[in-house]
Amino acid sequence: MRAAAIRRGLGGLLLAGAGVMGWAQAQTQSVPAIFRGADLALGERLMREHRCAECHTRQVGGDGRDIYNPKGRISTPGALRGMVELCNTEMNLGMFPEEVTAVAAVLQRDHYRFAP
Repeated sequence: MRAAAIRRGLGGLLLAGAGVMGWAQAQTQSVPAIFRGADLALGERLMREHRCAECHTRQVGGDGRDIYNPKGRISTPGALRGMVELCNTEMNLGMFPEEVTAVAAVLQRDHYRFAP
């Protein structure tokens, strides 16, 4: 009796795990390849530490959102990552490549939403 209950419990866990894996796979597939596996929490932290929003607000005024996707300037995921790399270089932020990708992935998620 106990063994059957354990098997049922494990079966439920396996089904739940399969559901989570399916969700994670769907989330991964909905992101452009360049950003797959990026550490979004790291990107969010770096954006706070480097005060990206403050600088962009000073540049464009208002709430700073106009900096995102000026007409024709950033039209691909690669161009977005390139712009973050440009900020990294110009501002001498010292971010590693995976950190640049993490920041760009947050911008992709929150503002750009390029198709995969």
